[in-house]
Amino acid sequence: MDAIEVIRAKRDGRELTPAQIDWVIDAYTRGEVADEQMSALAMAILLNGMDRREIAAWTQAMIRSGERMDWSMLDRPTADKHSTGGVGDKITLPLAPLVAACGAYVPQLSGRGLGHTGGTLDKLESIPGWRASLSNDEMLHVLRSAGAVVCAAGSGLAPADKKLYALRDVTGTVESIPLIASSIMSKKIAEGTGSLVLDVKVGSGAFMKTPETARELAETMVALGTDAGVRTVALLTAMDRPLGRAVGNALEVEEAVEVLAGGGPADVVELTVRLAEEMLAAAGISAAKEPAKALRDGSAMDAWRRMITAQGGDPDALLPRAAETMTVEAPSAGVLARLDAYAVGLAAWRLGAGRARKEDPVSFGAGVTLHAKPGDLVRAGQPLLTLHADETSRFERALEALEGGYAVGPATEDGLPLIMDRITAP
Repeated sequence: MDAIEVIRAKRDGRELTPAQIDWVIDAYTRGEVADEQMSALAMAILLNGMDRREIAAWTQAMIRSGERMDWSMLDRPTADKHSTGGVGDKITLPLAPLVAACGAYVPQLSGRGLGHTGGTLDKLESIPGWRASLSNDEMLHVLRSAGAVVCAAGSGLAPADKKLYALRDVTGTVESIPLIASSIMSKKIAEGTGSLVLDVKVGSGAFMKTPETARELAETMVALGTDAGVRTVALLTAMDRPLGRAVGNALEVEEAVEVLAGGGPADVVELTVRLAEEMLAAAGISAAKEPAKALRDGSAMDAWRRMITAQGGDPDALLPRAAETMTVEAPSAGVLARLDAYAVGLAAWRLGAGRARKEDPVSFGAGVTLHAKPGDLVRAGQPLLTLHADETSRFERALEALEGGYAVGPATEDGLPLIMDRITAP
């Protein structure tokens, strides 16, 4: 085989054979297929798609490019959650210890933010001393001592995906549903979890802008997980407005701790509890403590403190604060009719909370605090948003990002329901 043969096959709309897929993934991982050749193949996949058999073969080939973790030595079922990313999406932070407090082990490999969407590892790294990089033995130790671990994927896990993801990011092929689904699921299946709940975001602040494309992605990923023997379910959830009232790394950690303390914004609490119930059901745990009760009685907070401490962090340490703030006020009295997730996420990025390239640093204290949510009554001059940045020079471009991103009017514009659908294997 050679790369040109495989590229031409997909360019002409033909189905790739398992042998072709195995060969091209292995050869690309070893450097025998050049980046420009894989770029051409990725573009052909974006334009012509893949069927279920091709996507399954592509996913398995990426899994076989590295190691596969095994948690069979644990005495409780394992469950994981993956979100496709959004604005203010800090759900992993309270969810992992909550599910651990209810009886499952949660081995979660997470990522960093890129562009307007935040990354779980960036948020947790705002906690002094907390470490994202753990060996497999360290992961096992944290799981056994805390019930949950959230860390970065090691270099040995699906290395083909890591290499291909970086290439897709600079070649305009990120949006391909077969490549998104296989990228996510190759890592999650290789992670070794017994069950998986997918939180597929829909709306302006998500990669999937419409319910139709989100459903296609969710169905593809559920099928991949099911075919690989992982109990998999997906929820379609709203990302047309920010989740919660905090957008930015340390700001979101503070809000997550509020949820673990029995408070926090209603939408964050609702989604956290629902995802916890789905994870426990997928793991086959039905007689455990109810998630809502574990938030109220402090057991989820106890699991959070154990998890943070086990990974070197200080759960009592003061979190970073941005040096400068600016308030955005309501232009008139009325109802906050709209607050666009993408506009707020872009503003937070420009304030320093996100990065344009994977190697860029982030400002842990930067971000946006929301003082009102769509549907709230506001007065003229009332604070709507507080912008946080380390340099005042960042405020101008953040304000440009917010132009047209919010509106005050007589009534709330129609938004998406927080939880739109549930996708299971047919």
